[in-house]
Amino acid sequence: MKYQLKDICSITKGAIGIMKADGGEYPLVALSDERRSHSVFQFDAKAVIVPLISSTGHGHASMKRVHYQEGKFALGNILCAVIPNDENQLNAKYLHLYLQQFKETLLVPLMKGAANVSLPMNKLADVEIEVPSLKRQLEIIALEDEAAEYKNELDIKLKLQDGDVTKLRLAILKEAFQGKLVNQNERDGNAIDLLKQIPLENNFSPISENEVPFEIPDNWIWCRMGAIAQHNSGKTLDGGRNTGQLKKYITTSNLYWGHFDLENLKSMPFEESDFNKCIANKGDLLVCEGGEAGRAAIWELDESVFFQNHIHRIRPFVGISSEFIYWNFVYLNLSGRINIYRKGMGISNISGKALSSIPIPLPPIPETKRIVKKIKQIMQLCDELQRSILQSKIENEKLLEGALRDALKKEPIEA
Repeated sequence: MKYQLKDICSITKGAIGIMKADGGEYPLVALSDERRSHSVFQFDAKAVIVPLISSTGHGHASMKRVHYQEGKFALGNILCAVIPNDENQLNAKYLHLYLQQFKETLLVPLMKGAANVSLPMNKLADVEIEVPSLKRQLEIIALEDEAAEYKNELDIKLKLQDGDVTKLRLAILKEAFQGKLVNQNERDGNAIDLLKQIPLENNFSPISENEVPFEIPDNWIWCRMGAIAQHNSGKTLDGGRNTGQLKKYITTSNLYWGHFDLENLKSMPFEESDFNKCIANKGDLLVCEGGEAGRAAIWELDESVFFQNHIHRIRPFVGISSEFIYWNFVYLNLSGRINIYRKGMGISNISGKALSSIPIPLPPIPETKRIVKKIKQIMQLCDELQRSILQSKIENEKLLEGALRDALKKEPIEA
């Protein structure tokens, strides 16, 4: 049987401004899953919490979630509590499941507004829902509990599988940088001869045994990053220096592991004297100085790009591969050794000095090329494995959601 919400529920708007949460003993329900707290409660009930504003705003109607809350709680003033009048007729958990499952068809279309999109409470009150027998409601709730338990077990298994892929990546990279991934060739020469071709402008301290995580072949050499590559950070955003040519530039928010997101690039003026220092060309390795310090990607576009001071640009010397150094950063991250060079609590950073000091196991140039080629082949397989794991998760979630939807739509025929 169908009922309008206003006929079987009370609908009350929240009274607490989210910014006025004072850290009291009662949970304060807001838009996010995370609960704040408040010293005064507004409700003492089993309630379904419906947002009254769009979760994305800017003229777009959307609703990420419908909440369930019971006991004494406070409620933000951009949400409302829908509380069944009679628990023997309508179970609050059933109502939550129903509105959560069908919010895209029942609730989101009711949201209106050109800029500030909102859900009028009188429209919410007119929403019709299917109310089966209480016995059937409890069966559906039990089904959802079983599905949630199964989903949690599945998530754990998939996380373990995903973790196994990450361990595989780490193992492959460690093999690569120990000289065990590809065959060695005496004709490749010795990496120490490569270092002799590099004019060192700085004197780097010797690499101690404590800094070396593993042994390498005899024709390789441990050297510091600053010995095999030139590096610098970009321009600092300074409101007092606003002359020059306005150029788009990348920040750490555009730089991800192995790729860039070039949406919403910012702009600032660059003097011609900044160009040499602040432009990344094809093949340059860019590394985050802050945020997830050490996160890296190679600029692979033909068109150059400007970058700001929270990004390090690394340009290897004498034919040393940017890709080889990039995979070293991936290894440092997966192994946790990157933390040796990070500084700061909370938001960490890697200074230019720390970057220069990172030990790199350097093989002869021909071998670096074979290593990079093999790493890319194996990592592509790892990517396919992770995509398969993610697809399994998505498909299983769809099956569970479909089963729950079917249960919510159908009332069993009594014999």
